Amino acid sequence: MWFMDTIATGMSILATTFVIVVGLFVLAAIITFFVDRIQTRDAIRRNYPVIGHFRHIFSELGEFFRQYFFAMDREELPFNRAQREWVGRSSMGRSNTIAFGSTRNLAIPGTPIFVNAPFPPLDEDSAATKAMRIGPTARVPYDAPSFFNISGMSYGALSRPAVRALSEGAAKAGIWMNTGEGGLSPFHLEGGCDIVFQIGTAKYGVRDAQGNLSDEKLREVAAHSQVRMFEIKMAQGAKPGKGGILPAEKVNAEIAAIRGIPEGQASISPNRHRDISNAGELLDVISHIRSVTGKPVGFKTVIGDTAPLEQLMELIKTRQDDCAPDFITVDSGDGGTGAAPMPLMDLVGLPIRESLPLVSDLLHKYDLRDRIRLIASGKLVNPGDVAWAICAGADFITNARGFMFSLGCIQALKCNKNTCPTGITTHNKRLQKGLVPEVKSDRVANYALGIIHEVEIIAHSCGMSEPRGLHRGLVRIVQDTGSTKLMTELFPRPEVL
Repeated sequence: MWFMDTIATGMSILATTFVIVVGLFVLAAIITFFVDRIQTRDAIRRNYPVIGHFRHIFSELGEFFRQYFFAMDREELPFNRAQREWVGRSSMGRSNTIAFGSTRNLAIPGTPIFVNAPFPPLDEDSAATKAMRIGPTARVPYDAPSFFNISGMSYGALSRPAVRALSEGAAKAGIWMNTGEGGLSPFHLEGGCDIVFQIGTAKYGVRDAQGNLSDEKLREVAAHSQVRMFEIKMAQGAKPGKGGILPAEKVNAEIAAIRGIPEGQASISPNRHRDISNAGELLDVISHIRSVTGKPVGFKTVIGDTAPLEQLMELIKTRQDDCAPDFITVDSGDGGTGAAPMPLMDLVGLPIRESLPLVSDLLHKYDLRDRIRLIASGKLVNPGDVAWAICAGADFITNARGFMFSLGCIQALKCNKNTCPTGITTHNKRLQKGLVPEVKSDRVANYALGIIHEVEIIAHSCGMSEPRGLHRGLVRIVQDTGSTKLMTELFPRPEVL
């Protein structure tokens, strides 16, 4: 009997709890109804109280549901499911073979089709890519071992565990890591990888109290043997003509100290270097930094028109001293970043598919192809993209978002809100716990090595023993008619002046 009494008591409590919960919901709905009717900021909520909130909820959740349930494998932007899953499988060391047939539409204009050789070299005749020297006139030139490396992502935009994982993974794979414009943190150095120090328009990490370039700070950075090169960031693909943007909530005491800025204030870099207003001043600054540090120096830019770059080439040829940059990094107009105005992200700067061959041709035209190394950056996340870039003229390829995918990025599009659910672009300690550097560093290394291996497969199929043998005569580009043309027809090499 006592058992039945206990059940009855439990049911009574559940019923009471249910009534209370329902009552609270009804009360909340009534309050929301009157609040929505009174407020004047949102027309939907004013006209459709309570239920109008569902529109905002569905809009917020839509970008997540689309990538899992509605978007096809090859149609999502900025990266589709097929691209992300290739990176995911590769970073976990799984096979990237597929069955039955390709899901890629090969009739889309711009698609590269590689020209296979009738008699490719035997597997045992293939060779690993040799190191390539950058900065032959610098006191400490850099023999870069890998053609695929990590692009600029600053500590601040990325979390501490993300930077640690990238540093350790880069060391394991034998590739370099670019610091981004946020300065050199202990976590960049922690893994033991080669470092490219990026100097942004605010000169974080190498600035004096007034924000000017400091020779003393340059020497301090260059004293680290891991720092192999310096890159002056003139522009990046996601926001040409706009400086870096780090929201105030991300500027903690540590990041403020590394950058040399006030804590808790938004870090907004100038839209260009104040001491570089023309080609001559750019070459002067390059020469100065190389003289102070003894290490190779280049610059990163986005191409809108080739005329300014051609003027730079002409000036290099007319000067008597060694003023040439040791490398030029060409970023794509559709590149990504943590935070940028939509018009710049969408509409400014040439995509890498057009700009890279143009810059390579200019270097060839002015007989600077062997002196200045060419680095391609921007959405080159899969082996086909990297192989195409080498064919187009790149000596090296750097990538950022592919490595973010290898860390576990789910393309949540929350990089600018300090709420990244995977802990990659947030300084929220609770969210950072999900990112374990010791585990993710292996995935970073696997992804880099997977890219290198499969680009070697493409090169081998095209008859080359190693990737740097790839050239424009080995790739055809799909045209509007559905037929293809060799890249040599679309971008013929100019005569050397």
